[in-house]
Amino acid sequence: MHGKEAVIAPLFEKTFGVDCITPNTFDTDFFGTFTGEIERTLTPLETVRLKCKEAMDLHNIDLGIANEGSFGAHPSLHFIPADEEWMILIDRKNDLEIIVKHISTKTNFSGKYIQSIEALEEFAKLIGFPEHALILRKEEGSKEYIHKGIKDWNTLQQLYTEIEKAFGGAFIETDMRAMNNPLRMKVIQETTEKLIAKIQSSCPNCSCPGFDIKEFKEGLPCEWCNRPTKSILSLLYHCNKCGFEKEEWFPKNKEKEDPQYCDYCNP
Repeated sequence: MHGKEAVIAPLFEKTFGVDCITPNTFDTDFFGTFTGEIERTLTPLETVRLKCKEAMDLHNIDLGIANEGSFGAHPSLHFIPADEEWMILIDRKNDLEIIVKHISTKTNFSGKYIQSIEALEEFAKLIGFPEHALILRKEEGSKEYIHKGIKDWNTLQQLYTEIEKAFGGAFIETDMRAMNNPLRMKVIQETTEKLIAKIQSSCPNCSCPGFDIKEFKEGLPCEWCNRPTKSILSLLYHCNKCGFEKEEWFPKNKEKEDPQYCDYCNP
């Protein structure tokens, strides 16, 4: 529905020699909308899995890819907005799921209540309008008087004037649907590349695709005091198929950490 195949399909077709099809009768809004008309009741991971399985059932296909995104504060940089994208490959013949999550700060996700044409134009220019589409509504979270996918100045000003005349102002926000947000489309492309890399990582024991990091251990010793730092000491790789695990020490090819990252030498 939102044109994501434009960046996902070419990468998969080039890398794996598959033919990608997109179901044109599949209503993904059923799983929830960014603007809240349809509430999201599942987690992004549950949603992307269900979305993929139902699309595969629709076409009786045993290999599927799906994507689900969400937006909000960055999990560690709390004052910065972030785009969190999930992507899944389901292989029913081999009873296999390969999943990646990608968090990016490359987003214009934002919104504000405005009460003048000047504020409207300022916000629009700030987020990259008209390349990036906008949404206008009565107030934040309102399910009434919602206008989505606005892509030209005349329509934007006309709709704002109508809402402002009726309610004294309007809430303006970025349209985060992929086909209306080139920044998000770039993050989806990055997520696709991440999934492809994970698929190409094979288990040394059983050769199953998807051999990936299960957890990491902190504790790389400081170059000066030799005490453990918060930097990564090792990575533990795991195979979901056979359970084989492999620990990789010093993954950044260094056995000591710079003292500037040491809580003792540089508190």
